[in-house]
Amino acid sequence: MASERNRLAQEKSPYLLQHAGNPVDWYPWGEEAFALAKTEDKPIFLSIGYSTCHWCHVMAHESFEDPAVAKLMNDNMVSIKVDREERPDIDMQYMKVCQMMTGSGGWPLTIVMTPDKLPFFAATYIPKETRFGRAGMMDLIPRLGELWRTRKAELLGSAQQMVAALQAAPAERGRKITKADLDACYEQLLRMNDEEWGGFGIAPKFPSPHSLVFLMRYWKRTGKLKAMAMAERTLQSLQQGGIQDHIGYGFHRYSTDRKWLVPHFEKMIYDQALLVSAFLEAYQATGKEEYALTARRTLEYVLRDMTSSLGGFYTAEDADSEGKEGKFYLWTPQEIRSVLGDHDSDMVIKAFYIVEGGNFADETTGEKTGESIPHLGRPLGDLALDLHVPVSELEGRLDAARQRLFAYRERRVRPLKDDKILTDWNGLMAAAFAQAGRVLRDGRYVEAARRAAEFVLGNLIDSRGRLLHAYRYGDARVPGAIDDYAFMVHSLLELYETTFESRYLKHALSLNRTMLEHFWDSTGGGLFFTPDDGEPLLARHKEAYDGAIPSGNSVAMLNLVRLSRITGDTGLEQRASRIGESFANEVGASPSGHTQLMVAVDFALGPSYEVVIAGNRDNTRNMLRALNSLYAPRKVVILVPDGEEAGEIHDLAPFTRDLVALNNKATAYVCVNQACHSPTTDEAVMLSSLGGVSGSGRQ
Repeated sequence: MASERNRLAQEKSPYLLQHAGNPVDWYPWGEEAFALAKTEDKPIFLSIGYSTCHWCHVMAHESFEDPAVAKLMNDNMVSIKVDREERPDIDMQYMKVCQMMTGSGGWPLTIVMTPDKLPFFAATYIPKETRFGRAGMMDLIPRLGELWRTRKAELLGSAQQMVAALQAAPAERGRKITKADLDACYEQLLRMNDEEWGGFGIAPKFPSPHSLVFLMRYWKRTGKLKAMAMAERTLQSLQQGGIQDHIGYGFHRYSTDRKWLVPHFEKMIYDQALLVSAFLEAYQATGKEEYALTARRTLEYVLRDMTSSLGGFYTAEDADSEGKEGKFYLWTPQEIRSVLGDHDSDMVIKAFYIVEGGNFADETTGEKTGESIPHLGRPLGDLALDLHVPVSELEGRLDAARQRLFAYRERRVRPLKDDKILTDWNGLMAAAFAQAGRVLRDGRYVEAARRAAEFVLGNLIDSRGRLLHAYRYGDARVPGAIDDYAFMVHSLLELYETTFESRYLKHALSLNRTMLEHFWDSTGGGLFFTPDDGEPLLARHKEAYDGAIPSGNSVAMLNLVRLSRITGDTGLEQRASRIGESFANEVGASPSGHTQLMVAVDFALGPSYEVVIAGNRDNTRNMLRALNSLYAPRKVVILVPDGEEAGEIHDLAPFTRDLVALNNKATAYVCVNQACHSPTTDEAVMLSSLGGVSGSGRQ
């Protein structure tokens, strides 16, 4: 039975709405809750999670839906629920608190704090009952309540010390980042590399697509074959493992085991975006069609299941359905045969390793459920040899069978879809679609990128020209953070280099100016996570760690370098350099934790290329197509078209004013590290200036 004081029913966040029926007296983050805590002299119980978080569900079912636990919480505390995806600023602050207090973090995130938001207790998942040395809610809540009533001064002193540590001035700005840091990053990834299965470190394993992009670009810089081999081994394992949904496509969040077999079954839109970009770079670098196919399949999933009618991209799909993790995605041999009949059943069972007894175990009991996770335990070529059929025939039969299995699976109870649209993650996905449209020459992808960008520009910018963070059912809310600006600028740059429509470059420059105005740290360099006029929190933080999602600073650094090269504004590159200096000490301590920042450094250090193509849109098409076929990641491309459009580009990039088509032919002007070659109308000469006519070799 829902508490009469539970205020979450009026919220838009799917995560908050999941808790609207709890007997806990939940409040959303806001002054009403803090005022009540002061009036009643109670501490705040802050619970932060997200709608597709498995352990958030577990804690909710165990504790927040339990009347006995709810009564303890209601009697002793004022309880606040926060969606970490809707309020990343609050989440970032209190996650740092949890890491400082406990040495680790994660979700659900539990913080107990004073009515003035000063934290004195932190934890992640808390069971209902005490077990294995972990205090349970039934014991912990009354104990904390008693401490508040009898030893408040000690708690306040502890909280004040924590806030002082949180607000402590960061270390002085570091040194310049050099090529030696790129080498150190590569060497650290090499030491962490799983030679057999790909990926880095031990289970659980995350895909870390920006680390793979770094390795490919490092290979391009140095010619070290091992760097590309590491990236390819991981990409191939991701393609074959259970972390990819082989029936409906798309990728799950991470693998719980070393072999990428058993995933945590959430599907996050940012994973789809970042992995598509990594597979596209691998395709350009190697020419292997398998990487293009995986990118296409992932985009098919996003277009089919994760794209709103308005053009924006939804946030995530849950791991659970019918109360069980992974249930939607698992199969038995009998089920395969019931769908396919005798025709091709054995082939599918062999190809996807749907084994008798199953390969999936219940996470609570550890016992196998009899169900299997579809995966490719070996290359299809090996299976084709066993079945005595050509690979092309096997692929065709498998795809026909997959479509029948997909249609059958669609009748199952689907996992929850979090249908809010986030500006930052939308930017990542739009960038991937724009990149795919350019590399794969598919207009559908370009249109998807356009619609997503236009959705944000039309619905998530306020009257001041400032980005908002979250949208659901016509309601846009929460001031944008650094990730919103950096990731949207990234998508607009990708759209510009795909369509060469100057309005996307204009929007990118405008948002970038706003970002620098409100997020830049004029003292230490770098960008704060929150704007200078945002809601006051305990501290303003700067983040450069590239975790599951790249940091806003890392992406902004690359944006600044690209915008500088496109427009000729060297001041932007100076800002990029200061970002690097701001985080150089952190990078030195853990270069492999900053691989997206290393991608930006790689571009800035060069050799890099500025390519201006002059001519009308028809006669430049072939030259642009040739340019897009080349793996030359450290380049920017500008189109100077005929007519009125040229004036817009001249205004945005004044150095292009005198660059014109020669003899009415498409003409390329190539500059390498700020030194310009003679203009050419010959595609081969242009490609040679960029380091060759193929994606292989050093650059």
